[in-house]
Amino acid sequence: MMFQNYALFPHLNVEANIGFGLKQEGLAKREIGRRVADMLALVKLEGYGTRKPHQLSGGQRQRVALARSLVKRPRVLLLDEPMAALDKKLRGETQFELMELQRNVGFTFVIVTHDQSEAMTVAHRIGVMDRGRLMQVAPPAEIYEQPNSRWVADFIGDVNVFEGRLGDDALSVEGTAAGRLRLAAKADAAPGAMVWVAVRPEKIRISREPPLPGLDNNVAGTVVDIGYLGDMSIFKLRIRDGSLVKAAVANIGGRDAVAVGEQVWLNWTAEAAVVLTR
Repeated sequence: MMFQNYALFPHLNVEANIGFGLKQEGLAKREIGRRVADMLALVKLEGYGTRKPHQLSGGQRQRVALARSLVKRPRVLLLDEPMAALDKKLRGETQFELMELQRNVGFTFVIVTHDQSEAMTVAHRIGVMDRGRLMQVAPPAEIYEQPNSRWVADFIGDVNVFEGRLGDDALSVEGTAAGRLRLAAKADAAPGAMVWVAVRPEKIRISREPPLPGLDNNVAGTVVDIGYLGDMSIFKLRIRDGSLVKAAVANIGGRDAVAVGEQVWLNWTAEAAVVLTR
């Protein structure tokens, strides 16, 4: 297990920290030295073996803690918030290093994290938990694109949810705050049943031009706030029933920016709409 606070022994140097578990097992010094050297190379800390923990950066201490766990060659490695103590930029770099390390050693990693982007980046499968219950277990793309409930949809990333009743054809949802919504596939519910349509902000397009008559999945809105994030902007828009909708738009330049207070049209494809029955 790799602990959240790393739990390194302050009085031992890096080599002794990594080899501690092997020493407890009674392995020969030569074998311990060989495996510790292999671990130092694996986590890119060659030349740091004689340093004490207080002489290392946060990222380096994290690597020592990881090496100390891996050197035992476990079948399953448990990592408790392994990157919580790192700054944002270092955390992003370390996520990909952790993925590469997992591929190299071939062990199963079980990671506990509250950072959704971290989970989406490093995991092959994600288990979303609510008060000790697993709500959904699936690959990251399925968790995000096909959540199995409103709770999971709302927990993972931003989402807009529209409540309504399933149409007779099971391909539309009637009476939502955005009007009649069109679906790409038939919903697994009885016609007339109360359902919810989830649409991710990045799937919503913003236009100053009104849609063509009869076009589905369109609603007028007024821009009430804009958050500039560098690579994209997050728009908060108030639609006709007074509720707020979020849209995420890439900042690619080359066009007039939509301003706060401006009335625009929001639209999305039928494929972008995910029906939730619970």
